[in-house]
Amino acid sequence: MTAEQWVLHVDLDQFIAAVEILRRPELRGIAVVVGGDGDPTKRGVVSTASYEARAFGVHSGVPLRTAAKRLPDAVFLPVDKDAYDAASTDVMAALRSFGHPVDVLGWDEAFIGVATDDPEALAREMQDRVREATSLECSVGIGQNTLQAKLATQFGKPAGVFRITYETWFDTFGDKPTDALWGIGKRLSQRLADVGITTVKELAAADPEPLIAPFGPSTAPWLVSLGNGHGSRTITGEPYVARGKSREITFQTNLDHWDEVRHQLALLSRRVVEDVAAEGREVVRVTVKVRFAPFFTSTHGKKLEEPTLDPALIEQAALAALDRFEDRRPVRLIGIRTELVPG
Repeated sequence: MTAEQWVLHVDLDQFIAAVEILRRPELRGIAVVVGGDGDPTKRGVVSTASYEARAFGVHSGVPLRTAAKRLPDAVFLPVDKDAYDAASTDVMAALRSFGHPVDVLGWDEAFIGVATDDPEALAREMQDRVREATSLECSVGIGQNTLQAKLATQFGKPAGVFRITYETWFDTFGDKPTDALWGIGKRLSQRLADVGITTVKELAAADPEPLIAPFGPSTAPWLVSLGNGHGSRTITGEPYVARGKSREITFQTNLDHWDEVRHQLALLSRRVVEDVAAEGREVVRVTVKVRFAPFFTSTHGKKLEEPTLDPALIEQAALAALDRFEDRRPVRLIGIRTELVPG
């Protein structure tokens, strides 16, 4: 008899903070915030925070200064990318040791395709092996596709296991707002509300035809499919390849003059081109992010006429995207992201 196919979503618990706590065991059980160079008096945002800090509203993306106001006694640490890269590599090696295909989503999460009659037991074995190899804890979501598995993980945290299937889908998500679904953010959720769809079960019951006008011929049926709990069942096991490279810089003093913004973006563009050139993959699109004071963020993109690694053309595209910003308020952050030819 053939074992049933499942998708497991493994998500490391408070990953960056957990890596730091392993190096500093005395920090266990207290509020730890990781971000920037570790100085909360400077501008920057939280990369991650321990569960003790999250209980006070300090989480990823919160300005470091805000975090310091909410938790003045927290321990603030600088970001150490090399340490997180190494820990992630060990975690993914432990997951691959089971012999199932693993699709890595980033430092701290992966999808695994398995055939088993007891996915919970396998999930706990994976948790044990990750813990033995790295001393890190993870949560595992189980589903009949990637959407269900990804969403199930949140119910298992921390260090637990949770399963969602088509049979339990509406009991679990039917009454939740549409932005509870992976792939639907606040803006898209608001657009759905504008056409009278506020819950997952309302989205699932919607007729895709009337949604084509406001959302498009591809997005409309995809949204209804999400509402019904559908997702991919294919886990390839192919190596993770980043879709793009990005950099950003937060200025400790606002840039008041647009000429200086252009100059800083040109410098940042050259640094991103160096990152891209190291991979040898050409750029097809450039997106520029600007965060105005006090904290309003906007983006504009520019598609290149053809794939290129020419620094001058990429810089030119970045500046062209910047010219699309009509606002000229003081700037506190700029960022650039390059979309690359698939590897």
